[in-house]
Amino acid sequence: MEPRIFDGGADRPRSGGDKATGRVIVIGPYLRMRRGEADAQTDAAVRDSEARLEEAKGLARAIDLTVVDALIAPIAQIRPATYLGKGKVEEVLGLIKGNDIELAVMDCALSPIQQRNLEKAWGAKVLDRTGLILEIFGRRAKTKEGALQVELAHLNYQRSRLVRSWTHLERQRGGFGFMGGPGETQIEADRRLIGDRIARLENELKKVQATRRLHRAGRQRVPYRVVALVGYTNAGKSTLFNRLTRADVQAADMLFATLDPTLRALTLPHGGKAMLSDTVGFISNLPTQLVAAFRATLEEVLEADIILHVRDISHEDAEAQERDVDAVLRQLGIDPAAGSGQRIIEVWNKIDRFDPEERENLKNIAARRPPERPCFLVSATSGEGIDALLAAIEDRLAASRTTLDLSIDAADGAGISWLHRNAEVLNKELHDGRFAMTVRVDETKRDIVVNRFAAVPHVA
Repeated sequence: MEPRIFDGGADRPRSGGDKATGRVIVIGPYLRMRRGEADAQTDAAVRDSEARLEEAKGLARAIDLTVVDALIAPIAQIRPATYLGKGKVEEVLGLIKGNDIELAVMDCALSPIQQRNLEKAWGAKVLDRTGLILEIFGRRAKTKEGALQVELAHLNYQRSRLVRSWTHLERQRGGFGFMGGPGETQIEADRRLIGDRIARLENELKKVQATRRLHRAGRQRVPYRVVALVGYTNAGKSTLFNRLTRADVQAADMLFATLDPTLRALTLPHGGKAMLSDTVGFISNLPTQLVAAFRATLEEVLEADIILHVRDISHEDAEAQERDVDAVLRQLGIDPAAGSGQRIIEVWNKIDRFDPEERENLKNIAARRPPERPCFLVSATSGEGIDALLAAIEDRLAASRTTLDLSIDAADGAGISWLHRNAEVLNKELHDGRFAMTVRVDETKRDIVVNRFAAVPHVA
């Protein structure tokens, strides 16, 4: 396939006017599939090659790289030494020299040997998909927790890359004592230092997990339920988060625009409250190091009462992105096809990009979905469909709660205050010195309300 040349200026990131940091070529080394093999391949393999290459370019632009050139390199098999065949390696070398390129991004996972051999052949730095995503996460992390998680993932990645690419790694450090011998090589010393740092980071992250558990326990003592947003990166989660909570979380047309998790209060149609959590975006072939490092953050998803799976329904690879998100959820122990799927609501975002006829067609498709896996069409930008989504969230939360009627003396300030703190007050009217109240409570507090306030089941 002929390489497609892109104008460097046109492919520069448009975020804050920052200057690009390097000239890059993006290479998509995608395996050719024989006829009939598509069903047996992974979801990543059956993705459209053009869409995969476009996503890889977006990842490069996310760290202010100038995409000078990009090409798809179909391969019949993976070569152990260089991943690509000899002819393609030589072709890319010509492009690198001809365009004064400093960095080659391979949209795949390279072994340390493959990475080293390509760097020698091309005379340029080579970054694979995992390394590129780690670089992005390193720039995006703002909080101490996020920085710890990214550094841990990066060190685990670097430890496997300590091959003898540099001569200093072959030097030996002197031993000690009478039987000290020649000592350890620099590569062994570097591995030991990285291992020590990883152990310290893991201990610090255990403290983070303990703190999160305390925060979660605190939220469980009040009547707030948790709604978590998940979805493919750039699906519009942060824009939807801002729309639902009137917050001001960074939202940009950029992969991994936000990284650190955010919690805000969500006001439901009838005055009830919930906590809305915005999480890091998922992506195909998400490095396992990141899934492990960010498990403390993603525990918010595990504990959520409702999971909103936000999809960019206008994206040409929307179905493949859905499968990628489901795969990461399964890694976390949430199976969308099993019982865990009953707390998932799909949100088909960016419907403002469709004309009325296409929108009506999408509504018909949504209406035919099974009731246990509903979906809602919204536009986080314009606000279309948000009211219906909020009503669905409220109904789903209410399904696991009990509605009770009670009468309480207006002078019982402590009791009224307790109800406001521990239950959702749906109605409150004053008659002859007593408040007639309708409240909604968790099953864990139902008996307390019934016994203390002589409450009875609400009759609609």
